[in-house]
Amino acid sequence: MIKYIGSKRRLVPALAALADGAGAHTAVDMFTGTTRVAQAFKRQGMSVTAVDSATYAEVLARAYIATDGAAVDRAELSDAVARLAAVPGRRGYVTKVFCERARYFHPENGVRIDAIRDEIEATYSGSALYPLLLTSLLEAADRVDSTTGLQMAYLKTWAPRALRPLELRLPELIPGAGVAIRGDALAVAAHLPHVDLAYVDPPYNQHRYFSNYHVWETLVRWDAPEFYGVACKRVDCTDDSSVSPFNRRARMGDALSQVVEDVDADVMVVSYNDEAWLSLEELLAMCAGRRLSGGSREMHVQVLSADSKRYVGAQIGIHNPAGIKVGEISHLRNKELLVISGSRDAVEAAAGAAERVLALTGRPTGRGSCSSATSLSEV
Repeated sequence: MIKYIGSKRRLVPALAALADGAGAHTAVDMFTGTTRVAQAFKRQGMSVTAVDSATYAEVLARAYIATDGAAVDRAELSDAVARLAAVPGRRGYVTKVFCERARYFHPENGVRIDAIRDEIEATYSGSALYPLLLTSLLEAADRVDSTTGLQMAYLKTWAPRALRPLELRLPELIPGAGVAIRGDALAVAAHLPHVDLAYVDPPYNQHRYFSNYHVWETLVRWDAPEFYGVACKRVDCTDDSSVSPFNRRARMGDALSQVVEDVDADVMVVSYNDEAWLSLEELLAMCAGRRLSGGSREMHVQVLSADSKRYVGAQIGIHNPAGIKVGEISHLRNKELLVISGSRDAVEAAAGAAERVLALTGRPTGRGSCSSATSLSEV
């Protein structure tokens, strides 16, 4: 699984238990990213729809969610991966831009990425193997990059992993069917079918995943874009069209409220943290105000919080463009919030299952609850 800011790796066991506690058989992951949460749901036998606006996220979702792992010819996939691994290196866009002008990858790996990506496009485009092989290459490149996990910058000296040779591996595919959708959550939400469980993990601030992971976007699109700056970002990172309402403080609240209202789910989980733009009270009001299918059942909302380590940039500290430390680290921990809404029975069962897992993993938790008929000040 590629490195990703906002990854819910530590929360996945609790989210899987939550889905089981809710008795969910169908689910949607609205901002799926690397599909880590969607994969956990699918491994439990659920039918999952994964939604994201990023092209690289769509490829990962096509591989891990939309592909039935049991129906894949493993010998054919293995042969294709072996064929790609044997392709001679070739200096192309990745080597010129992301290895020589910038330093995301060592040039010895860059020429291999270029050659493998060209071969995937020439030989496998349009085939069922295409997203699987692109996923293999994405994950291989991530294992030898020279960043802290974001592509806003790269390390001044090579990370030890960047000196290892690129290694293609077979993706660990999951049996069962699913759906991958590339699109803006605001445009997609109202058109999704009813599901038992919806997981909503929106961006929390102004930092855009499109520019945070522009290298992956280019590697998947394979469009050799014009670029700018030291980080060699795609020039379309400057377009207003690439800025989501979820990355604008003035619009984020209304955008999330619309998604929460439009998604038709018996149980909804909104994932957030205590450093984001919206307050817990605002999130509670959104979730308490959504409608349940099938009539006038009261909406119950429960909150779980778990102690978490902050993202790696916060641990490194604040530096100026010359690399000189100019600021102090304020804190290294924050709280991850899970706002769970639905019928009282379903929410209490789901929250209880998640809370037990969080306790077993040693993550301090807190909780609160309210209903659409009670005061939010009770939480």
